[in-house]
Amino acid sequence: MNFWPRRQSREIELGQVKIGGQTPVSVQSMTNTDTRDIAATVAQIKRLEAVGCELVRVAVPDEKAAKSLSLIKKEIAIPLIADIHFNHRLALISVEQGVDGLRLNPGNIGSAARVREVVAACREQAIPIRIGVNGGSLEKEVVERYGYTPEALVESALGHIRLLEDENFDIIKISLKSSDVMATLTAYRLLAKRVDYPFHIGITEAGTKLRGAIKSAVGLALLLGEGLGDTLRVSLTAAPEEEIFVAFEILKSMGLRQRGIELISCPTCGRTEVELIKLAEQVEKALAHIQEPLKIAVMGCVVNGPGEARHADFGIAGGKGVGLLFRKGEILGKLPENELVKALVAEVENYVAVH
Repeated sequence: MNFWPRRQSREIELGQVKIGGQTPVSVQSMTNTDTRDIAATVAQIKRLEAVGCELVRVAVPDEKAAKSLSLIKKEIAIPLIADIHFNHRLALISVEQGVDGLRLNPGNIGSAARVREVVAACREQAIPIRIGVNGGSLEKEVVERYGYTPEALVESALGHIRLLEDENFDIIKISLKSSDVMATLTAYRLLAKRVDYPFHIGITEAGTKLRGAIKSAVGLALLLGEGLGDTLRVSLTAAPEEEIFVAFEILKSMGLRQRGIELISCPTCGRTEVELIKLAEQVEKALAHIQEPLKIAVMGCVVNGPGEARHADFGIAGGKGVGLLFRKGEILGKLPENELVKALVAEVENYVAVH
């Protein structure tokens, strides 16, 4: 059942990934390697692929980085997006190198003639352009008129959109990012009334792993709950792989995507007679490689534990130094506490192997 009706955005294709319309909300990240270091960048992208990343963006600060893109693209399986600022030549080289998408703001790459050059190259290869407006880098004239407000984000985006539409280019997606959750929400609401291009969403500069995850979850849930969002990034001051984990947890919790385990574990309390925190962390780590959408319960006592574990695909429920192992409501055995995780992981992996 879909609890979150989607905004009717137009659909575009970025490499093999469709964005917008009623396609699933896709998850992306950005590398933090030096793009000129091809081996390091490819290695990081492969790690991102392994945890479910569906689109990846790389910084392109100079010509050497731009000319590395074709070699990077040959080694990866997901669409590659070049992040361009100010220099239209880097955009042109990136297109020549075969990237699947560009992230740039046409208003800051120079004259109308330069915009036409980039648009012509993208049109020929059907390469989408993501207009990326950020609350920290708005144009001076926009700030003078609107201040640092949601309206300023929208006006900046509309100005960039007009530059592309004037060239009859409409393979566009848009992001309006701020570190302020409510400003971001308001900006997307306003722009949704003006255009039907797909939205890339996120709360920029959200913070470190825990704080950023909380802030991103709040902001993204509000946006997704209103149907605003076709692709997203969770922006964390952390390893890019952590962004993918948080993104899928947000989408799973809203019933929008299913990938990997859903871990159900109770809070600790005075009734707990096993090392519940340790058990839950061990299970989460040991099953991080599982991609199938399975519900796993790690429960600490007899009050809610057995019931929750029975409703999960697999679960353990603790007692005093021991625990019960469940599979879809069936008790498989009673084991010492130090054997529970190993037994649970074995059951899950055996199940995945034959399904």
